[in-house]
Amino acid sequence: MAALRGPDSSEDARRLGEQAVFPETVDVNIRQLDPIPAPRAFLRELPLTDAMSELVLTSRQQIRDVLHGRDDRLLVIVGPCSIHDPKAAHEYAQRLAAVNRELNDRLLIVMRVYFEKPRTTIGWKGLINDPDLDGRFNIRKGMWLARKVLTDVLNLGLPTATEWLDPITPQYICDLISWGAIGARNTESQVHRELASGLSMPVGFKNATDGSIKPAADSCYAAAFEHHFLSINLDGRVISAETKGNPDCHLVLRGSNHGPNYDKASVAQALEDLRKSKASGPSEHGLIIDAAHGNCGKDEVREAEVVEEIAQRVAEGEPGILGVMMESFLVAGHQKPAPLDQLVYGQSVTDSCVPWDRTEELLHTLADAVAARRAARD
Repeated sequence: MAALRGPDSSEDARRLGEQAVFPETVDVNIRQLDPIPAPRAFLRELPLTDAMSELVLTSRQQIRDVLHGRDDRLLVIVGPCSIHDPKAAHEYAQRLAAVNRELNDRLLIVMRVYFEKPRTTIGWKGLINDPDLDGRFNIRKGMWLARKVLTDVLNLGLPTATEWLDPITPQYICDLISWGAIGARNTESQVHRELASGLSMPVGFKNATDGSIKPAADSCYAAAFEHHFLSINLDGRVISAETKGNPDCHLVLRGSNHGPNYDKASVAQALEDLRKSKASGPSEHGLIIDAAHGNCGKDEVREAEVVEEIAQRVAEGEPGILGVMMESFLVAGHQKPAPLDQLVYGQSVTDSCVPWDRTEELLHTLADAVAARRAARD
């Protein structure tokens, strides 16, 4: 069998491309293919300013310092379950920025700005996928809005966090992100381990939906190594990416289908599992606890109680708790997705969220806990 070889010139590539069209065997289940501008076009239209760049770089390093035990502040990743209304997201960010200025000596606050939502079956998949919440799936508009929301938040002086779901999305917005998450459904995914290995910010892997820690620990280990995989560059060209490995991956406890795992025994066991695993870096110092999802049964009242319990344990000096995640918005609870003019302003269209007034109380409680922990050490 003759060895396969690629085209020797651009003309060869063009000719082969014209020949390699098999309409009877491809795109059988594709209705339409809509071109999206390359990432560079979005970066030019909504650029990262010098001030934004400084904020992103500084906050990434501060997050690393917390994760590696060099900064005794508590990392707090807080914000809506998902972004569906840029105006409400901006109002929330304004309020959070004011609290951040007051508490940043004790808390490292990062706003949760999630645009992609993994679904167990089907449903609204986030602002990028369906920005008008009407089933028209204007992804070009969604990608532009995502970048606009992020630049607006950064202009308020707040670093941002998001979940990485689609492996192409990071090229459009990763320059604006200080912390990334790989969700419970994707924590064993080779694609996402490879992606995390090349991302420029710390990445948290959540425990699996069944509560197991090992997949996330294995991911932290694997993502620390170099990988080679297909991706796109800023010009939208398909490339072979070679990564260096990400030394700042860590575990996020988010509960499971079987119940919570934020209690002392579960945290101690997770830390022991991390020590037994091959994961290093942040895994040697601790983990982050997600007060939402399986740790509160998606009940915002219970979520606030979980945050209070964690604060008490931080104040008591419990080792290993590096950060807390909280789902919070302007209005309590949640509603079904619908066009904006049919929705309650400032209320989540995915999981229930803690309301703003309660969120502000909880942030002060967490800050007081850090102060108490410091006092006990002195």
